[in-house]
Amino acid sequence: HPIVCGGMTAVGTADLIAPVANAGALGFLTALTQPTPEALAKEIARCRTMTDRPFGVNLTILPTLTPVPYDEYREAIIDSGITIVETAGSNPAEHVAAFKKAGIKVIHKAVAVRHALKAEAIGVDAISIDGFECAGHPGNDDIPGLVLIPAAARQVRIPLIAS
Repeated sequence: HPIVCGGMTAVGTADLIAPVANAGALGFLTALTQPTPEALAKEIARCRTMTDRPFGVNLTILPTLTPVPYDEYREAIIDSGITIVETAGSNPAEHVAAFKKAGIKVIHKAVAVRHALKAEAIGVDAISIDGFECAGHPGNDDIPGLVLIPAAARQVRIPLIAS
């Protein structure tokens, strides 16, 4: 049964995430779908008008030609009272430390066992492990979920979400 709707660029808005939450799953608004940290705060508030159930925010950390103010997006998440965040992409250590200090649970989306173990070592609360067929997160190893998920389950000691 689906239990999580991870962050998805362009579609991870309140229009998707509120119905996911209302159906009983945990959905993640996608921070960078919003053009500014202020717009993200407004989207979080809009989602709260559409559901009284828990939801989180995805913060994907990727190299870009135009610098992204990740610290400002992170502060918008913290200031909005979000209690769970999904990170993805590059090493989330800086963000994990700030989120944990604010009492926020962190799930890191990983596409390789070594990435999952690194995220576990820096203190995330759970791992979402994404096989090659998971759109948007192919990684460098191209390992399909039927191989990657059990490989990760053998080594990761914190909760693991098969995605």
